[in-house]
Amino acid sequence: MAEFPSILPAAPEIFLACSALALLLLGVFRGDGATRLVSHLAAASLLVTAILVLGHSGARTYAFDGLFVVDGFGVFMKTLVLIGAAAVVMVGQGYAARQRMDHFELPVLIVLSTVGMMMMISASDLIALYMGLETQSLALYVLAAFRRDTQTSTEAGLKYFVLGALSSGLLLFGASLVYGFTGTTNFEKIAAVLTNAPRADIGIVIGMVFMAAGLAFKVAAVPFHMWAPDVYEGSPTPVTAFFAAAPKVAAVALLLRVLVDPFGGLTDQWRQIVTFMAVVSMILGAVGAIQQTNIKRLMAYGSIGHIGYILLGLAAGSELGVRGILVYLAIYLVMTVGTFAVILSMRHQGRPVESLAHFAGLSRTHPMMALVMALFMFSMAGVPPLAGFFGKLYVFLAAIQGHLYGLAVIGVLTSVVAAFYYLRIVKLMYFDEAPVEVIDRQDDGIVTIVLVGCGVFTALFFIFPVPILTGAATAAASLFAG
Repeated sequence: MAEFPSILPAAPEIFLACSALALLLLGVFRGDGATRLVSHLAAASLLVTAILVLGHSGARTYAFDGLFVVDGFGVFMKTLVLIGAAAVVMVGQGYAARQRMDHFELPVLIVLSTVGMMMMISASDLIALYMGLETQSLALYVLAAFRRDTQTSTEAGLKYFVLGALSSGLLLFGASLVYGFTGTTNFEKIAAVLTNAPRADIGIVIGMVFMAAGLAFKVAAVPFHMWAPDVYEGSPTPVTAFFAAAPKVAAVALLLRVLVDPFGGLTDQWRQIVTFMAVVSMILGAVGAIQQTNIKRLMAYGSIGHIGYILLGLAAGSELGVRGILVYLAIYLVMTVGTFAVILSMRHQGRPVESLAHFAGLSRTHPMMALVMALFMFSMAGVPPLAGFFGKLYVFLAAIQGHLYGLAVIGVLTSVVAAFYYLRIVKLMYFDEAPVEVIDRQDDGIVTIVLVGCGVFTALFFIFPVPILTGAATAAASLFAG
């Protein structure tokens, strides 16, 4: 009689998947009137799942015959994803109701997408990797086109779907090459083949390059970034906030696990690819955002620049570099959620705020909102002693320790350029005249709580950074220990 496989390591994923199905049934039987209830329950399910994830001992544990792995790295990244998803669900409620898109499917799709992200983060096999990636992506395609009565949202969904299918094709082609030349899809066995071989077969290297290209699309690294500005602008703002937060973290986690776990023996080969993507992402992210007048497109180019800094830490190819990336991601998640909470809570003539010009004079009409927004902008620009400064500091230190001095210099220079467009928003809020039509803030207690929490974290991170630094160090060590 076959032994029943242990599913305990995957208990959080199973709980969240069952929660998504239960919420879907609740919405079906109660209709759109249950949207607020479904949203609250979805956020609660995500937070309960985060507690279950944190309950793991941290020791590396496998499930489903080696397809699924749970370790300190996975615990850290899943916690970030779950917190980010829960925050977006809560801050997006008011916007969805005001825009008449408060359908119960929205939070359910976010939960289902989060299940896919958790599967991605714990993937220990090429097949599991692809299943998790597609579970996430299929829900994201629908979310991008959620406002099907508007041309921009439909266009965003179509663009994301077409380019997402292309990236999946690249990933699958690379995975098939790796399988063909190693004879296995398991990460540990691929690593063993590479370790025991006197030199890596050219077919494995080509397969790794195609896989890296497919994953680079998911993180919107240049030259696979073309979808980000259009999708960010066209998607409903709560969906844009979700894209910028949770899926970005999950995609970076998958990229780290793939390059470090099975292909750790090919560091010299993939470092060349990562270095190129880091340089062009930092440069394009800094230069491309300067001419933007739409806040969501600006955030898209800003996210491309942030990915460049993250890849800078990965190019170091060290445990210190991964630790820097994890710290950066934690800080980036908080800054992004806080920034989009501000955007979601603003209205101009009864319509959502998207143009930078609408922020003019905000300090005189809503001084506390302007203060919090300025805090996030200064932090994203890397101004000390705010949290964003320390995120960049740790990846720059990792690059310097890895003797990547040129990359570190480029990173500092592009940070200076990027500061221009972040500080331009501060200038608009504090030094430009307010428009005749006053920007109305829709008071929402949940948004206020999220804003206060994100603002306090951003401003006071330097006082008590130990929990994030310790967690990131433990997670990085567990990734390299595997």
